[in-house]
Amino acid sequence: MTSILKTEDLVSYIGLYTILQGVNVEVNKGEAIAILGRNGAGKTTFLKTIMGLVNTRSGSIMLDGESIVGVPTYHIAKKGIGYVPEDYGVFDELTIEENLKIAMWKEDKVTLDRLARVLDLFPDLKIAYKRLAKTLSGGQRQMLSISRALLNDNKIILIDEPSKGLAPVVIERLGLALREISKESTILLVEQNFALACAVASRYYIIDEGRTVHDGTIKDLIKDTELQAKHLGI
Repeated sequence: MTSILKTEDLVSYIGLYTILQGVNVEVNKGEAIAILGRNGAGKTTFLKTIMGLVNTRSGSIMLDGESIVGVPTYHIAKKGIGYVPEDYGVFDELTIEENLKIAMWKEDKVTLDRLARVLDLFPDLKIAYKRLAKTLSGGQRQMLSISRALLNDNKIILIDEPSKGLAPVVIERLGLALREISKESTILLVEQNFALACAVASRYYIIDEGRTVHDGTIKDLIKDTELQAKHLGI
């Protein structure tokens, strides 16, 4: 399989504090990978480090065989990483339409076809297309945030805690949408909701205290209740 994203012995810091202390993750083309762990384990920091939003102290981050350590965030995005932050990252004072249009690298036929597919995937956005983002529910804002990352020809999409703060019925709908997205896109998913992670991903990595401590297939993890209890608190 072709490796799209690979981190080795990744160490990163915020201010005086070292958060990641050795994270090793490899994502192959076409995979959906879940990053699991307890709150405060370093999962969100891991995605932010990949995007250049948190400083790398040592280790490597390779995108398609090219190092992106020290590369400005906007260049990392241009190189083909879509990023869906845990706080949505949408513009409240813009409409759904405007939020989607400014996310486009170019407004050609291919991109407009992607836009049409996104609106089919999330019909709520099609119905509320002219509404301001600040009037949307949490679930709709999450749909909008994910949609923005799907509009361009990204090699991989990083999605951070998409279920956070959402009602169970919305999480279920989101899970179905993410499964559809995973058929065409490579996904690295940080998720606290174990059921959602299992529904979307085929493999997992567990981060604990800033280190990768376990990895394997989701099928095996579902059976391993001892591992779930030890590292996930389930």
